This record gives sequence, structure tokens and C-alpha cells, in this order.
Amino acid sequence: MSPPRRPGADTLWLAGWLSLVPAAGAAATPPSAVEGRVADRVVAIIEGQVLTLSELRFEARVALVQRGGMQALDLPLDEETLRRALELVINQRVQVLNADRLQAFPAEPSDVQARVAAFQVSVGGAAALKRFLAQHDVDARGLEQVLTRGLRAERILDSRIRLRAQVGETEVRRHFEQHSDEYPAGYEASRTAIREKLVRERYGALAAEELAQVRASAQVRRVAPFAREASR
Repeated sequence: MSPPRRPGADTLWLAGWLSLVPAAGAAATPPSAVEGRVADRVVAIIEGQVLTLSELRFEARVALVQRGGMQALDLPLDEETLRRALELVINQRVQVLNADRLQAFPAEPSDVQARVAAFQVSVGGAAALKRFLAQHDVDARGLEQVLTRGLRAERILDSRIRLRAQVGETEVRRHFEQHSDEYPAGYEASRTAIREKLVRERYGALAAEELAQVRASAQVRRVAPFAREASR
């Protein structure tokens, strides 16, 4: 059975990001009280590590750009966006901190540089990337750290659930028979697409379960008002 289309790359979008951007490039909602009023403050403490509002904003924009939300470069981020971004950041950091304790899942420099290069293309080139980093008072190393953490978190989660997310021919055939009207081209022409759909769905459900287990034993304290709301 051939592997699904890089499910690891979608893991945190499925389980942690929770459809932050309804559609690629969708406009953000008008600015809220979160952005623009306070220069910086502590948002959360994750396993003893402080996460500030400026860090959260930057990581939220990086993740949005990676998902195709190019307007995230300029438009304000509302509280709902930041709440969802916070859950993603917590998931990533807890996973990576756990891996660090075991000295597991290092990121190859070449893989990190590939992510940096892809991000640079997404924002519009070297000059645009330089402006983006300057706007957030972050250097190239800071961007690398964020992208490295995301890469490692994806691989950590993928290693735990990829095999369990696979589906057999019987499941593919059953889905086709139950939804045959959705596949007018017939079974043979649709089986690959059906398999990928089922794997994505199972992968997302397993990722959510795995992250919930990881978070259950993590020491996380939300500090900012909008951050505390995320725990309800």
C-alpha cells in the first residue's frame, strides 16, 4: 500500500490549528483589544518557559503564511486567531520539550533550510522576508527556531500515529459502496482519492487524541485574558 500524501505535514493543521483560516488568503477580522494596545506581555508559561504576546503573534503569522494566509503578513490578528494559535504553539512546544528530554527527533539542517527557503518564497522573496522579520523584531535565527520546532513537532506526532492511520482495501471498498454517488468515475478510478481521504480523517482524529494525552501531563498556565479563555 502506498503511503498517504505527506500526512505529517498536515498534522498540526488538523489537530492543533483547528481551521484557523477558513480559506487561504481570507481577511482577518477587525483588530481587537489584543493587538496594538499593549507592546508585550506574558501570554502563557509552558513547562516553565515563558511565551510572550509578541512571540505568539509572530508564530501565528508564520503558521498562517505556511498555510497560505498571505494577508496575515499585514492585517491585525484578532483574539480568536490568537487563541487558536496559542493551542498550536502549546502543542508544538510540549512535544518538542518532551523530545528534548529524550534527545530524540533532531531536525536536519538541510530540512530546516528547505523550510526557510519555502517560507521566503511564500512571503514574496528575500526582501519581503527581511521586512517581515524587521517588523516583528525577529532575526533569521528566530525564524529558523520557529520553523524547526514546527518541523520536529510534525515528525514526532507522525512517528506515533502514521501506521495506525492506514486503512485497508476493505475500508476503502466499504466507503465507496456507501457513497457511490459521490464517485461517478467508479471504484478503480476513485480508490486512491478515497484512501487518502480516509487516511486524512483517521490521522486527524488520532492526532487529536495523541495531543490530548501529551497535554494532559504538561504544565501549562495561561496568563493573558484571551489565553485563559482558550482553556474553557
